Amino acid sequence: MRRYVPAATLGLALGGFFDGILLHQILQWHHLLSLVPGVTDLRTQILWDGYFHAVMYLVGVAGLVALWRHRAKIGQDTRRRLWAPLMIGFGLWHALDAVLSHWILGIHRIKVDSPQPLLWDMGWLAAFGILPALAGLWLITGGPGPGRPMAGRFAGLLALTTGAGLWAMQPPPDLPLTSVVFRQSLPEDTIRARLDQAGATLVWFDQQAGIAVVDLPRGAGWRLYGQGALLVAGAGLPAGCFAWSRA
Repeated sequence: MRRYVPAATLGLALGGFFDGILLHQILQWHHLLSLVPGVTDLRTQILWDGYFHAVMYLVGVAGLVALWRHRAKIGQDTRRRLWAPLMIGFGLWHALDAVLSHWILGIHRIKVDSPQPLLWDMGWLAAFGILPALAGLWLITGGPGPGRPMAGRFAGLLALTTGAGLWAMQPPPDLPLTSVVFRQSLPEDTIRARLDQAGATLVWFDQQAGIAVVDLPRGAGWRLYGQGALLVAGAGLPAGCFAWSRA
């Protein structure tokens, strides 16, 4: 595993640079601290973008130094020891950014002004996180060599898991209501107003837990993420116990 770390480290840095240059500067969809309360000054936002790029620069230098030190071994199999871990590191950056920055810390989203920010997060994660990482794993474990059966089994397992998740998202026929989690600090009148904007009707609300049960048109769960919901049953995230819940 250690033989893959140098290129994966460089790939991680390249993923960060790709994110910062394209999303922060060219498209200007967000800055590093776009959703941090009280940080509204553009100069401050750009300053923290600079700090972010400086950290990525250091990570990239560390990756290049490690590649140089292990150049002889990497040169023996550049496909598995250079290009594959490079792609995995690139994808890993976007996975870490999505989970940590978007969903746990909430300091920014891919497209902060979108009415459905989670949809942009998931699309970006799939295109630039999951797909490059899977391609890198395919090169390491499969590719055109004898490891192809392992790659096929992995792809089959991924397809089975995805299919099970999509099946779990389907609502039971006798469950017309949807459970939604909001921030506990949101007052009930604000939640009612946001639910109205999403076309949902509030049926029951627990202020202390921030949980609401709503009557929502089928397929409209994603709209609630645009109104500040943290979790929406049956909308795809999270998979598992909250996919559909009875109240």
